[in-house]
Amino acid sequence: MGCQCSKLIPCCWNSQFKAAVLEAPDIDNEEKSNVDYLPTFCEFTFEQLKNATSGFAVEYIVSEHGEKAPNVVYKGKLENQRRIAVKRFNRMAWPDARQFLEEARLVGQLRNQRLVNLLGCCCEGDERLLVAEYMPNETLAKHLFHWETQPMKWAMRLRVVLHLAQALEYCTSKGRALYHDLNAYRILFDEDGNPRISTFGLMKNSRDGKSYSTNLAFTPPEYLRTGIVTPESVIYSFGTLLLDLLSGKHIPPSHALDLIRDRNLQMLTDSCLEGQLSDDATELVRLASRCLQSEPRERPNPKSLVASLTPLQKETEDLRELHFCSVPFMVSDILGRIFENLYRPKTEGHFYRGFKVPSFVLMGIPNSTSCSPLSPLGEACSRRDLTAIHEVLENIGYKDDGMTNELSFQMWTDQMQETLDSKKKGDSAFKQKDFRTTIECYSQFIDVGTMVSPTIFARRGLSYLMNDMPQEALNDAMQAQVISPIWHIASYLQAAALSALGMDNEAQAALKEGTMLEAKRNAAAAKK
Repeated sequence: MGCQCSKLIPCCWNSQFKAAVLEAPDIDNEEKSNVDYLPTFCEFTFEQLKNATSGFAVEYIVSEHGEKAPNVVYKGKLENQRRIAVKRFNRMAWPDARQFLEEARLVGQLRNQRLVNLLGCCCEGDERLLVAEYMPNETLAKHLFHWETQPMKWAMRLRVVLHLAQALEYCTSKGRALYHDLNAYRILFDEDGNPRISTFGLMKNSRDGKSYSTNLAFTPPEYLRTGIVTPESVIYSFGTLLLDLLSGKHIPPSHALDLIRDRNLQMLTDSCLEGQLSDDATELVRLASRCLQSEPRERPNPKSLVASLTPLQKETEDLRELHFCSVPFMVSDILGRIFENLYRPKTEGHFYRGFKVPSFVLMGIPNSTSCSPLSPLGEACSRRDLTAIHEVLENIGYKDDGMTNELSFQMWTDQMQETLDSKKKGDSAFKQKDFRTTIECYSQFIDVGTMVSPTIFARRGLSYLMNDMPQEALNDAMQAQVISPIWHIASYLQAAALSALGMDNEAQAALKEGTMLEAKRNAAAAKK
């Protein structure tokens, strides 16, 4: 991203999109799913990643501890609209460039639906960066410990542990059995609401760094003695995750084991799960106890975990009892009608029973492939109706900038008057649809650089489109997103510009992103 957009270089790839599906993939077979949509691991230039993250802007940080983290993770977007996560190591974390590249390439060879797959790396000078798929639906810690609308359903928790066990089994089969500091912050949810393990944890934070950074109470006992992480240490950490999912809290293993020995399971289980638990909870407690054995060799391996967890899966539910709280009513109704008409059993009265529930439904989050209707602006951008886009932007004004009226500008000093006049003239020209004058006046305001406004970049971008200058329009739309990363209008305008450039796949990706951002914005507004 940024003000300049160069031609795509070889390691960028065309966006591809999954077809919408109405039922969750088969739990047993999904790990064998095709991951051919992912490119092979490649090396990025530092300049590419700098542009993708708007110069590693603070607004793009997604790390647990923000910019205070020793190795900061940023979200970003490549020029082809693919969203990425970029982990930037602190300087000298990996002084040996060759060693870093070898480790990154080995991890980058892994490809599985249970992983947040590593897409590439960067090794220039003292800079060491990893690039992975971007997961838009937060971490397990967020959904488990800091939920806002609904606690995680028991069926989803069981799905999480199976997916994690399958991820560990896959990594072990590929010779990557060691995972550093496995915890709820390492588990992320993709656009379909499915849990994945971050591949960042398959590499240490530095060549000589510690494998565990969490509280010592959660660290495998043998690691405390030796400082060496083993495959059995990873299983111990998996046991702590089982406790997290059972309790909805981050309970120290020693305390949890005391509760288990005293058969005080009520104190161990999450009170939010009342009425949802059955014998499978007892089995999960038993597995947690085995994983947390003080003697490493007594712990199960990933393959046996998968075998134990597979029969516990609640793959079917009564869809009538599910709440499509994050799905528009019309979509919810359509889903119900489709399920009823396509899958109605011979016995009347059980139209919705026996169907695999998608993870996004269990999680209560919007789904990228759901058929949500486009908003008027989204629809206008999808068909490149520039007149309709102009009408929307004119009606919105500067509300999204916080510039609701001209009085806010009058507080500036006399020296700024000429700049303010340029903005006023630009506003007037935009309203009168004199787009060449709009470009000229807004450019004068932008060039001064005293004040940034996503709305001005959006308006100038549309004016460029009106004058058949799509590349300049794309640059402005991307700059608007740099200023306001979650502004849906910036994504919509990128879609219109990309479409004008003939980049249809990338335009669809931008349109989808705009739709998701607008849905989240509307959901947040509804809560107020």
